[in-house]
Amino acid sequence: MEAQAQGLLETEPLQGRDEDMVARADLSSMLSEEEREELKAELVQLEDEITTLRQVLSAKERHLVEIKQKLGMNLMNELKQNFSRSWHDVQTTTAYKKTHETLSHAGQKATAAFSNVGTAISKKFGDMRNSPTFKSFEERVETTVTGLKTKVGGANHGGGSFEEVLSSTAHASAQSSGGGPQRAEEEELQC
Repeated sequence: MEAQAQGLLETEPLQGRDEDMVARADLSSMLSEEEREELKAELVQLEDEITTLRQVLSAKERHLVEIKQKLGMNLMNELKQNFSRSWHDVQTTTAYKKTHETLSHAGQKATAAFSNVGTAISKKFGDMRNSPTFKSFEERVETTVTGLKTKVGGANHGGGSFEEVLSSTAHASAQSSGGGPQRAEEEELQC
């Protein structure tokens, strides 16, 4: 008897097979006929209400679209408005403000650094131009240009611009190359 009493009064949780049996039990057998009929009527009523609500919602959505069309609102305008609103929301966040301030400060420092570098380079070029080596180079170029003017210009000792001297030098070298200007043009066409 003790074994039977123990089996009836087990304190252990239901086993897997016992759970399956409870799940398969027909709960409708616990209901009376009257309760069943009430639940069926309620079910039909809920389904009808859901159908009606879906129809009302659909009609409201169509009406909404019509009003938006009359106001000239379309999907693109709505997207623009949503984007603008979202961008405004982002700009008002503290994270955006801190990032903006940090980048602005970094930009100011970078601008100052580039300005300092530019000033330093300008100073170096000025120092270089005043150096004896650069002055010597400048004098050599001037002597060469004067010599070319003398050789090329002949009777034209009036000077002229550097471009005129180069042009006349190129013209003189083309004539001395043995075919004159036509020969120079032919060589250019062959390249």
